Amino acid sequence: MRYYLTAGEASGDLHGGNLIRNIAAEDPNAVFRFRGGDKMAAAAGTAPVEHYKEGAVMGFSEVIRKAPALLGSIRHCCKDIARFKPDAVILIDYPGFNLRVARFCHRRKIRVIYYIAPKTWASRPSRNRLLRRYVDRLYLLFPFEVPYFRKERVPFVYKGNPLVDIIDSHRFVNPCEDKYIAVLPGSRESEISRMMPVCMDIADAIGLKVLVAAAPSMSEEDFAPYINGHHNVQVLFDRTYDVLKFAQAAIINSGTASLEAAIIGTPNVVCWSTSNFNWWFANKILKVQDHIEYISLGNLCLGRPAFRELLQGGFNKASVMQELRLILDDASYRARMLNACREIRELLGGPGSSEAVAREIIAEINPQTI
Repeated sequence: MRYYLTAGEASGDLHGGNLIRNIAAEDPNAVFRFRGGDKMAAAAGTAPVEHYKEGAVMGFSEVIRKAPALLGSIRHCCKDIARFKPDAVILIDYPGFNLRVARFCHRRKIRVIYYIAPKTWASRPSRNRLLRRYVDRLYLLFPFEVPYFRKERVPFVYKGNPLVDIIDSHRFVNPCEDKYIAVLPGSRESEISRMMPVCMDIADAIGLKVLVAAAPSMSEEDFAPYINGHHNVQVLFDRTYDVLKFAQAAIINSGTASLEAAIIGTPNVVCWSTSNFNWWFANKILKVQDHIEYISLGNLCLGRPAFRELLQGGFNKASVMQELRLILDDASYRARMLNACREIRELLGGPGSSEAVAREIIAEINPQTI
């Protein structure tokens, strides 16, 4: 069968690559075409139609600034789908882009699979109407999403979280002989510009080496202005799991990385900040904080604050240092966090999710193949 996939950021590329491999294992006649990144390219053995880093955005102000390019990218993607004539389109997260693609495909009677649900439980619940109208099946990654989307009457499948399989299949290699703190500053320039200055202040004070796990979409030039003169700081590319595994603690920009750290078992503090305008827009217009108590995926899975979250003005050197000292020096505090990591792994359903999701998707498209 013919599959067209779209992903718009590093985490979507990770899940997309994993999904391509597992679909190919179940469907030997699979043909893939995709908008994504390097991990999807490696799995498919071909280059993306468009690399996700050409259009990655975060925050309302950045969306406005890049709107013309994004709209052009959506039009290009839709035309490419029409030419490819897939049996199904698999949309991976990135709802601002993918819901428009879903509408296009639905109107042309192309089956629409949505993998990694839009976070309508956090903001923009009006998007559930679009999911009901344009998406044939939604694939969930988190247990707390099940009751929410059931209540919203969105058809879904939940087979656990494939990150467990992805991480457990990784061959860990210690990237450093010394003890160190990990920094995961995100996969966008806007995230790095807010995370790195504070993290470099911490690097000067912590008394340990600092390893920065850089997203594959970034380059050494993106980090050079921040690490210049910090001799105890090293930036590593494509070593995120290794960096997390052997770290004493991690400072993590909120997102998939916070869940990866929990699955690996790395004590961490979750940090996030944006422009004052984006913060105002998220809380006053989107009313994000009215919908959710936490931003850490680990905390959301548990339903309690196992990992401290430092947001906006709360993300500063003093607050992060205070939390790192608790993680490093308070044995009972560290033990509670490690127990929470083990609990999260259990809540995510254990191994086997990746294969189960691939089989479900193939059966959804053509039941005769299973």
